[in-house]
Amino acid sequence: MLSLKMAQASDLPFIVATYNQTIPSHMVTADLQPVSVAQRQGWFAQHNDKYPLWLLMQNDQVAGWVSLSHYSDRAAYDLTVEISIYIDEHFRHQGLGTQTIELVEPLAKQRGLQVIISRIFGHNPGSIHLFKKMGYEHWGHLPQVAILARQKADLEVYGKHLN
Repeated sequence: MLSLKMAQASDLPFIVATYNQTIPSHMVTADLQPVSVAQRQGWFAQHNDKYPLWLLMQNDQVAGWVSLSHYSDRAAYDLTVEISIYIDEHFRHQGLGTQTIELVEPLAKQRGLQVIISRIFGHNPGSIHLFKKMGYEHWGHLPQVAILARQKADLEVYGKHLN
């Protein structure tokens, strides 16, 4: 059974390693080179109780992480977050993405958050399927806004109102 545990600074090496696993595939992140723990410290510090970063715990093993990041520094967007889910390669394709969203949405509501968005590359059918299955709607299409491995990539925006 999947559970969430608030991430601590000591978890940052695992968080970074899991993130870096996804870079070579060019399916999930727009980073093209691995990031370091030092590079992610500022990002980590931006997470707090309202905009949390959790570890995904599968039978007492750390299986990945999920964050709800502040969408914009403009006040009108304070109740909108971007969700990011990263599953360690040893735990993928076990339904953890679905379970993660099921766990996160009620916790987001408890924090007074009202909107969750997800930015997904158009060539990532697995993530698109996951968010559609979980009731997220297609809210935007940004054509050819990224260059990954010399290929232009579309960015799709999916969103859900929690109220």
